[in-house]
Amino acid sequence: MISWKNLDTLDSFRTLKNLNHTVSLKDVLADEKGAERVAAYSVPMGGGLNYNYAAKAVDEQVLSALSALAEEAQLTEKYEALLGGEVINTGEKRLVLHQLTRGQQAGAVMADGVNKRDFYVHEQQKVADFARKVHAGEITNARGEKFETVVQIGIGGSDLGPRAMYLALENWARQEGTFHMEAKFISNVDPDDAASVPKSTDVSKALFVLVSKSGTTLETLTNEAFVKNALQEKGLDPAKHMVAVTSETSPLAKSSDYLAAFFMDDYIGGRYSSTSCVGGAVLSLAFGPEVFERFLKGACEEDALAKNADLTKNPAMLDALIGVYERNVLGFPATAILPYSQALSRFPAHLQQLDMESNGKSVNRFGEKVSYPTGPVIFGEPGTNGQHSFYQLLHQGTDIVPLQFVGFRQNQTGTDVDIQGTTSQQKLCANVAAQIMAFACGKDDEDPNKSFAGERPSSIIVGDRLTPEALGALLAHFENKVMFQGFVWNVNSFDQEGVQLGKVLAKRVLAHDTDGALKAYSDLLNI
Repeated sequence: MISWKNLDTLDSFRTLKNLNHTVSLKDVLADEKGAERVAAYSVPMGGGLNYNYAAKAVDEQVLSALSALAEEAQLTEKYEALLGGEVINTGEKRLVLHQLTRGQQAGAVMADGVNKRDFYVHEQQKVADFARKVHAGEITNARGEKFETVVQIGIGGSDLGPRAMYLALENWARQEGTFHMEAKFISNVDPDDAASVPKSTDVSKALFVLVSKSGTTLETLTNEAFVKNALQEKGLDPAKHMVAVTSETSPLAKSSDYLAAFFMDDYIGGRYSSTSCVGGAVLSLAFGPEVFERFLKGACEEDALAKNADLTKNPAMLDALIGVYERNVLGFPATAILPYSQALSRFPAHLQQLDMESNGKSVNRFGEKVSYPTGPVIFGEPGTNGQHSFYQLLHQGTDIVPLQFVGFRQNQTGTDVDIQGTTSQQKLCANVAAQIMAFACGKDDEDPNKSFAGERPSSIIVGDRLTPEALGALLAHFENKVMFQGFVWNVNSFDQEGVQLGKVLAKRVLAHDTDGALKAYSDLLNI
């Protein structure tokens, strides 16, 4: 029997807090025992990746306490319940099925009178067939010319995840010969953003993917109007250049304004939708459906590992519980995501939404206020750029910020240059290794301004090369980490009421239904 309890009511959490036990990174990473620790504190992930937590302030005693916490919080059982189709999203009274888009299933999940796995496979096959016809020139523009560019129009999870995934695989696909179409994205309701893409694109050879589950999203429909105007100004019929990703019940579903419609449902939140048609349409058109299938395979491998009840063999759960320890026992307020791969330039932005929109909650699943910190602030930039930006605060600031590095031994393009006896990729990787040790061990100096306290914890996810499988596993790892942390904190990680109030007030402003300070701010902005 599953029970949902607040973190501070669990005996195992009280034990964890009362350990009166600290781990010095300077000590555990010193000399040969440090090398042994790096080898031992590593867990295989999907997609050929490994999660290494040797530079985290944990040892066997802490890990034992975290394992007890995982057991008492019933993390494995709750994940199985989610996979089995229980209503885990209590705020909206919905199932949570994003893992089902890539194959994880504890049994037949039925909803809306259909088998949802079959539904997702059917929609993915529709996308694959459509993409192949576009690539083969069977679906063309009005002049019979092949489409060359795909443009996604969406906001939030309809933009951040798919955009991050596209950028992550763009160079890989060009190198591997699977690049079919350049992808561009329009998300912000700012007209400068919406207008910039049509102005820099041959719209006559562009295929636009409108993503809106409800078919009523204000920002997305506004940007669709920008695109339609641009097409009409060129004498083009917008209906010959647009497809929709929406729900079966939305006004877009059977509209003649679109070449095709691919369906999603209410059981997959926007920030979890990259492995659904939301990501599948643009990624399949850009790189081919076979590449998207490989991406799903890596995610599926990582989801399978998340079922393991052994904490030390479950990378997502382990990462999650170490994060809880850092947040709720050590008191660290933020986490930095630091990919040493330019291909992952937008991955921190996606994780920012994934984590902060999911676990940025101050009430539990039952609407009761919690008395402990929940989700941390998430931020990040690719290395080595970040080293010349905010790393100063990370190294010597007054707050300790846990760090999550991502690194690859090889680049995606196979192109490199040897300068002073080492390649660019070797220099990049050298910076990762150096930063991990610099953060952990610091440096003493007579000049306080040049002294580094160290004891700044980090983990690293490392692999040979950023491939579709590796990217899928990386995405699923963080999705499952956020899920497990939500379970521990007893919050609902799958609704986002915090984004709604501003939307409601914005509609009032546009309707000129304002008074007081809201009217004053509206006047200030000349609305």
